[in-house]
Amino acid sequence: MDYKDQTKGGVNRSHNKSIVEKSVFMTGHFLIVMFCCWLITFEGFDKITGAFGLDWTLVDTQRAYILLACAALYWLRHAITLFYLLQRKVEWSEVFGLLSFIALFEVTLTLIGAGVFRSIVIPLSSLDVLAMALLLIGSYLNSASEIQRKWWKQDPANKGHCYTDGLFKYSMHMNYFGDTVLFTGWCLLTYNYWTLALPIFMAASFVGFHIPNLDSYLVERYGNEFRAYAKKTKKFIPFVY
Repeated sequence: MDYKDQTKGGVNRSHNKSIVEKSVFMTGHFLIVMFCCWLITFEGFDKITGAFGLDWTLVDTQRAYILLACAALYWLRHAITLFYLLQRKVEWSEVFGLLSFIALFEVTLTLIGAGVFRSIVIPLSSLDVLAMALLLIGSYLNSASEIQRKWWKQDPANKGHCYTDGLFKYSMHMNYFGDTVLFTGWCLLTYNYWTLALPIFMAASFVGFHIPNLDSYLVERYGNEFRAYAKKTKKFIPFVY
C-alpha cells in the first residue's frame, strides 16, 4: 500500500535496508565512543588542550569512566536498532546530522562529568544510583518496546494492523519517553545540572514536532484503528500525558 507522505517528521518511512548508510552511521558512532575513550584514558584531552595553550584537566576520572560506559551502552543499543529493529530508509542527511549531534553530547557529557569545569572529585552518592537507574530503565523502555513491536509485526496475521500491546499500552510513544528518561539519568551523572537542558530539549522536540508528525502518518496508515488507540492511550508520559 502506498501512503501519501512517507517523509513526515523529517525521516523517510519507506522500507529500505540502507545497509551502506547504516554501516557508516554505526561506524561513525563507534569512532565517537573511541574518541571519548582516548580523551580520558590516553591523555588525549591533555594533548588537545596543551596544543591550544589551555590548562584544563580531567579531575574526576571515575565519573568519566561511568559516562564512557553510558556512551558504549548507547552505541550497542544504537547498533541493534539500526540492524535489527529499523526497517525504514535511512538518508545520508540523517546519518551525518545525527552523528554531529551524538558527537556533541557524548563528548561534552563525558568531559563535563570528568571535571573540566571543576577542581574537585565528586564522590558517588545516592543521586548517582538514581541516575544510573534512570539510564537503565529508560534504555529498557526504549529498546524493549521496540523489540516487542518487532516480534508482533513478524506474525503475518498482524500485517496492516496497528500495534497497541506491550509497553505501548501505557504510552503511544514509549520509545520516545524511554529516551527522555535515559538522557535524564545520563545528564544527572555529570553532576552539572544545566546539562538537563538536553533531555528537556528532547522532550520538547518529541512533543512539539516528532509525535505530531508521526501521529499524522499513523492515522493515515491505520485510520480508525489508530484513532481508537489514540483515544484511550496516553501520548507520551504513561498515566500522565
